[in-house]
Amino acid sequence: MKRRMLGTLNVSAIALGAPIYEMTNDDEIAQLLSRALELGIDLIDTSDAYQDGHHEKTLGRALKGRRDKVILATKFGNIRDKNGKPGVNGQPSYVAEACTRSLKHLGVDVIDLYYIHRVDPGVPVEDTIGAMARLKEQGKIRHIGISEAAPATLRRAHAAHPITALQTEYSLSSREPEDELLDLCGSLGIGFVAYSPLGRGLLSGAISDVAALGAKDIRSTQPRFQPDNMRRNLALVEKLKEIAEEHRCTAAQLSLAWLLHARDFIVPVPGTKYLPWLEDNAAAVDIALSASTVAHLNEIFPRGVMAGDRYPPALLSRVHI
Repeated sequence: MKRRMLGTLNVSAIALGAPIYEMTNDDEIAQLLSRALELGIDLIDTSDAYQDGHHEKTLGRALKGRRDKVILATKFGNIRDKNGKPGVNGQPSYVAEACTRSLKHLGVDVIDLYYIHRVDPGVPVEDTIGAMARLKEQGKIRHIGISEAAPATLRRAHAAHPITALQTEYSLSSREPEDELLDLCGSLGIGFVAYSPLGRGLLSGAISDVAALGAKDIRSTQPRFQPDNMRRNLALVEKLKEIAEEHRCTAAQLSLAWLLHARDFIVPVPGTKYLPWLEDNAAAVDIALSASTVAHLNEIFPRGVMAGDRYPPALLSRVHI
């Protein structure tokens, strides 16, 4: 497995993310973790929000006896109130509370990379980052990250304490970071962790119909997966699959290879619970793309080409703050 730098943190070029659309059990997580480590993947990403904390707990049990082999990343601040309404909490007191809970869930003494999952517009980002810096001083975390931050927010956060990684959605189907964020990360020495690098499964070619998604699958409520939008988006994916066939790889591998080619500080973090897909994703690091192939992909997937936003309006308003 090739390696990359997120700031000063050396990690595998492909990370393993939580399968946020499906629940997992101990056996599945243990098998995934074991195979990821065999493949050389050591950056393991989760959040206290995934599966309402269940994923942190199952991952924690799988980590026993091999904590030193893993670069462990988790997040906090993406919350739901007692009525289930989504919100965000970046209050300094909550930062400490959330970290204590995640350490317990994961069964570890320190978190390698700790992110604020969503920026709290009601709290100065310097206050949230300051609380995270205190956790670092206390030895509870090693590196500080931030997710879905706008350029101005990222500058302020980095000024308060060096940021190791920005985690934001980026893929052939979501290219907004190209406007300013990628250049900013490059100039500040901040790594970029690309979540949903396969367009929430669309770019893998594995989804052919929104009706195939489970009743509890949150993608069924997202604009890009509504029937009319889905039909238009799948037509683009068919073109992606044709190029992948020419390169003797899968559409997922081609999508990940495109991301790895974009900048040398980008680390895609696809989430899966299936071993074959994990192995497929890992192999993407060995795919070399020519300038003409990259240009062809950019022509098919320019910014804004996908039908429908990546989130419904209420959730879209909580990103890029």
